[in-house]
Amino acid sequence: MDYLPLFASLKNRPVLVIGGGDIAARKVLLLRRAEANVRVVAQQLSPELAELANQQSIEWLATEFDEAQIDPVFLVIAATDDSELNQRVFAAADARQRLVNVVDNQPLCSFVFPSIVDRSPLLVAISSSGTAPVLARLLREKIEALLPTNLGRMAQAASYWRHHIQTRLHTTAERRRFWERVFTGRFASLMVAGNETAAQQALEDELNQPERQIGEIVLVGAGPGDAGLLTLRGLQVIQQADVVFYDHLVSEGVRELVRRDAELICVGKRAGTHSVPQHETNRLLVEAALAGKNVVRLKGGDPFIFGRGGEELQAAAEAGVPFQVVPGVTAAAGATAYAGIPLTHRDYAQSVTFVTGHYKADSTPLDWAHLAQSHQTLAIYMGTMKAAEISQQLIAHGRDSQTPVAVISCGTRADQQVTVGTLQQLESLAKDAPMPALLVVGEVVQLHHQLAWFQNNLQQEGFNSSVVNLA
Repeated sequence: MDYLPLFASLKNRPVLVIGGGDIAARKVLLLRRAEANVRVVAQQLSPELAELANQQSIEWLATEFDEAQIDPVFLVIAATDDSELNQRVFAAADARQRLVNVVDNQPLCSFVFPSIVDRSPLLVAISSSGTAPVLARLLREKIEALLPTNLGRMAQAASYWRHHIQTRLHTTAERRRFWERVFTGRFASLMVAGNETAAQQALEDELNQPERQIGEIVLVGAGPGDAGLLTLRGLQVIQQADVVFYDHLVSEGVRELVRRDAELICVGKRAGTHSVPQHETNRLLVEAALAGKNVVRLKGGDPFIFGRGGEELQAAAEAGVPFQVVPGVTAAAGATAYAGIPLTHRDYAQSVTFVTGHYKADSTPLDWAHLAQSHQTLAIYMGTMKAAEISQQLIAHGRDSQTPVAVISCGTRADQQVTVGTLQQLESLAKDAPMPALLVVGEVVQLHHQLAWFQNNLQQEGFNSSVVNLA
């Protein structure tokens, strides 16, 4: 181990920075976050540092370096492009037993700046001992994605309760088990969601009624397929789940991001195959939460857009089970973007309507006259089986039979397929389309030729001379 990791308190301590450029400014910004008393020696200051000096947030000590400037300070940073000056600064600091860092010159450093994940008061520091700073930065980015932004507030709340907990729980083992439950339970979930008042109540409930352990249900939108479209919050939640109930539409790539020891249960629905009835899914979710588990309901796309997420949370509310919602990228937004089809465009569509092609027999009939209006985009979910009816109704109510349409299968996934044609061809286009598929109706579809960027080598049919004649 070349360096001993330390967290030093710099609050109100004098720190000397040699240099006034952009690199020095970055170091000064970091030092000010630690509330250090920053003194700068430089012939000129960058605009950012000059503004700080004018505000008296830092002290512009001198224009020339003098070794005596090191005597009263806690540590020293040299951020200049003058190698002789940097060597002098290091030698003077080292002789006085001051910690010194010469930026980008590891041999002239008695301490190094790590890559920092800041969730104050929680800090995570990653260092390669100056050998591979880019690798350390990449690791920091991965850790940033895993740690909720409100984690620091959670630590502050825990600090507030520590003394009270010690008066109620008298052994170290009791306190450890309590905090383990708290940091993996409802309190932590509410803090991450930003609901601090409810989180404090959950912590108090845990202390007063430790035997009453009810989990919660978190409804998470998995996005349309590409695991990279899972939200940061969604990733954090599935990493904390005890059990995950998922649909067929949740891609394997997303499922692989679930915590390894979590239980995965498929409750998907798919035409022509075994499906779990909705009432049974509702029962399983509530049952798992009442057993004290952290339950994630993982649904393709966004759970509140044709995903029956509202029905499932109604069941949770009726059972007295707490819940949260993490939105996802809905298929209409994700699949069309990957197909190079903007849902709106000033020249082609001033509105977009999301429609489901799968609806209850006793539900309110679709307003075909409204849907048939031109210069709007229709994004139709689960519409392939009713493509003929959709095409006939739209044309009958005034939509031009030559209106461009697209069928996007497995949108955003490696096996994405996009076929385009006209409204009168929609039935044939959708007939053998792989599932899941999204139907898009509107003039914006013609932009697919110009804007398609994802997997352009896939079979795609176009307008004009390249339209396949399906009539």
